[in-house]
Amino acid sequence: MAEGVRAVEELLRSPLAIRGALIAPQLLEAPRGDTLAEALGKRGVQLEEVASNEFASAAETESPQGVIAIGEVPARSLADLDDSWKGVVLVLDAVQDPGNVGTIVRTAAAFGAVATITLPGTVDLWNAKVVRSGMGAHFTHPAFSSTWAELDTFRARTGTRLFAADAEGRNTSSVTPAPRVTLVVGNEGAGLSKEARERADLTIAIPLSPGVESLNVAVATGVLLYLLSR
Repeated sequence: MAEGVRAVEELLRSPLAIRGALIAPQLLEAPRGDTLAEALGKRGVQLEEVASNEFASAAETESPQGVIAIGEVPARSLADLDDSWKGVVLVLDAVQDPGNVGTIVRTAAAFGAVATITLPGTVDLWNAKVVRSGMGAHFTHPAFSSTWAELDTFRARTGTRLFAADAEGRNTSSVTPAPRVTLVVGNEGAGLSKEARERADLTIAIPLSPGVESLNVAVATGVLLYLLSR
């Protein structure tokens, strides 16, 4: 579910199929509202016009802009990545906050991550709050769910090292990025799972000022993606 003018604009620009859209009168009062409604019609999207109070019952935001579009979740998997890829494959290990996950997907897209993979225990990538926080990144960046078994097979096939983010890991200043890296970030409170620790070729940590215990997982992921993508 893509809600709001910008999110629906991004969905329209993507290759994803759109099943339909709800439109309320306030859409025409929003910047770019008329243009968006016209674009949906030209795309052949089935439009359902509803009253503002009816729209509010379906909306997730406090001040809805009057448009919600429903897109088809794309079929994506590790099998889609050919053996010639280089860069960082990001893995979310039981990251549970929707805002964090959406921000991470957007950040991964911004730093050119090859893909973002969620493992069991992570919030649904297509949760409405996650999609809203991703601000359209979901529609084009390869983000999908997988399992440890599938990830093991992928790493064996592609010879990929697994770096795991941990406060007790090696200082990132002494880490040389590899051509292919699988980067795992863990749960907001509990950190890395046992499965991640057992598989890690290296645990890495961002150096912090004294007295600062940790960073928000989305912020830390952005820093690590920047460092490993150079």
